[in-house]
Amino acid sequence: MTKLDRLKTEIESLTPEDFAYLRDWLAEKDWENWDKQIEADSESGKLDFLAQEALTASTSKRWQSKSLPS
Repeated sequence: MTKLDRLKTEIESLTPEDFAYLRDWLAEKDWENWDKQIEADSESGKLDFLAQEALTASTSKRWQSKSLPS
């Protein structure tokens, strides 16, 4: 049995309260990892194209002609 199989077995035996806690903890860890990846991508320049697209859109007539919802 692999480590993952053992973890699955353990998870299936958790109380609903413990399962909810684990689920929330995993979600938080996932967000933390995502934040770290976004920060690393930003620092390395991988997201520079997004800033350029935003600047281009903000100066285009297409963007300026759109009215904001009130």
